[in-house]
Amino acid sequence: MDLTASSDTKTELHRYAEALLADLAAAGGSLAGTPPELADVPGYWLSPAVEALTALMRGDDALGPLGRAAQRDSQKTALFLCLALAVAGQGDRIHASWFGTAFGELSPDRPVTHGQRALWLAAARGAYGPAGKIFVLRKLDAVSLFSGPAAPEGSASSTSEPGATGSSGSTGAAGPDPGPWLRALTPDEPSIVVPPSLTDYPELAQLPALAQPVHSAAQLARLRSRCVEITSAREDREHGGGRLVNRSRTPATAWAEEEPLAVLRRLIGSGGPEGPMSSLTGHLLADLRPGTDPRLTAIALHVAAPIVRDAAENLARATQAAPPESVTLSLLGHDIVLRPEGPDPASLSAAEERIVTQGVPARGLPWPAYALLAAAAVLIVAAVAVPLALPGTAPAVPLAAAALAMTLAGAGGHRLWLRQRQEQEDAEYVAAHVEELRELAENAVWALHEYAREADKRARTAAADLAELTRLLRRGPRAG
Repeated sequence: MDLTASSDTKTELHRYAEALLADLAAAGGSLAGTPPELADVPGYWLSPAVEALTALMRGDDALGPLGRAAQRDSQKTALFLCLALAVAGQGDRIHASWFGTAFGELSPDRPVTHGQRALWLAAARGAYGPAGKIFVLRKLDAVSLFSGPAAPEGSASSTSEPGATGSSGSTGAAGPDPGPWLRALTPDEPSIVVPPSLTDYPELAQLPALAQPVHSAAQLARLRSRCVEITSAREDREHGGGRLVNRSRTPATAWAEEEPLAVLRRLIGSGGPEGPMSSLTGHLLADLRPGTDPRLTAIALHVAAPIVRDAAENLARATQAAPPESVTLSLLGHDIVLRPEGPDPASLSAAEERIVTQGVPARGLPWPAYALLAAAAVLIVAAVAVPLALPGTAPAVPLAAAALAMTLAGAGGHRLWLRQRQEQEDAEYVAAHVEELRELAENAVWALHEYAREADKRARTAAADLAELTRLLRRGPRAG
């Protein structure tokens, strides 16, 4: 056997197959002229598979070459024909058995092959008509994806979710975690949702007992809106009507890893090594994210419907939680217990006592003022007693003593006045602070009453959102 001749024949076969696929993708799925005679490479499936493809597209009998190719490698032959006919816009020519052989079986424990993903993409885009989409849906439905804990997203064969955290709709450790699915559907969830009733008291909106129902209702509303968006999307009929066209003649090296054209190139030996594969969960999560092809998103939502519905039911139940009988709120730096009937008297009295203690500094007695007044009194006594005891004393001495006594008395009185004014200001500050605390506490109680009224409306809205979401999930994606 001439190995050099066999290698040259194989190279020419690859070149012809690649040129054929590129022309099919760009030229509307028609064959120009009569295809050349291809030399057969013993034991190699591609030559009879290409011959079968050209015969099928011309409407000729392809059983002979199809049988030879399938005998050499049935899976690659089926995958080649399914993808090539889809690229050519003639996906309706495939046989159901080919699709089954090419697609194989899906498993949550194994990564999805690039060939499976390419068929998945082609079927979702309508390349095989309603029957192809139904086939993929049945294959996905057959996988028990949510029978146990969710597949880890950070594994080598899955799409990771950096910084992902748990969701309020979690069903607990006994079942799969709905958090990744909800984050994929509705990313950028706000950490805190402040209801209108608590706008003036955002601290109340951060209390878990009050925040959970509000956040759950908001998340359920966004989830319903996202499901409405997905299920009401119309397929764009301008993009080839189901054909996987390449009108722009994008270079093959720029095609996405799992696009049918790229998978076909690798299948015929012209596309280089395969890249990393993702898990079934990873593909579904990626398809659910905003900005993805709506046809893929509709299929992914259909598969994720059980866990999305369970999460929505948990969110709806969370909105029905009754407001707590009492909450503790920090007002002006003091913890006040708020009840429906009003602020708790004990906590309010304790806060007022702390305000008095902190608002009135310990200044002690005004000893300097007392000393000045005492000195003034001594000087006055001296000014009177000295002339009586010493008649020869000059008049200027008692007068000077009296003047100094008046000065000291004035200074002492001024100091006492300043002290009295400070104490009055302290009392006014304490009274204003206590009044502000009481007003804030009363208004906070009224805000809680308004929150309770909103809770009833919030629960009714959540029930309506759940009913609509359940209806949308039950309807499923359109087959056409």
